Amino acid sequence: MPDPDRIPAADLPPGAVRRVGSWAVGNRDGGYFAVSRRCRHQLADMSEGKLDANGCLVCPWHQARYDVRTGEMVEGPRGFLGYHGPTPGYTQFVRAYARRLRLRVRRAVRRGDDVVLE
Repeated sequence: MPDPDRIPAADLPPGAVRRVGSWAVGNRDGGYFAVSRRCRHQLADMSEGKLDANGCLVCPWHQARYDVRTGEMVEGPRGFLGYHGPTPGYTQFVRAYARRLRLRVRRAVRRGDDVVLE
């Protein structure tokens, strides 16, 4: 049975994000990270997200951006439910409660051929 707290490093090239149990694990320019998998906006699976040019994890549904070092939402969502577009007041509301409900952060380190969650 696979270990739920490790992934082969070869499966995490720079810029990649993968699911490891209940964590979204990625490679941010050679540094590994692990954050909880559910977006604080509408619970999208963050392991399906992408890293942007600043190293933030971007939600696959509405593009909320998270700092993978702290779990903080640094930019609010760009839509809700099936809608994608401007949501001025709603976006500020989501960011306000997301400050308290950050993504959980777990340490991820390379050990031999694997990335291990501590």
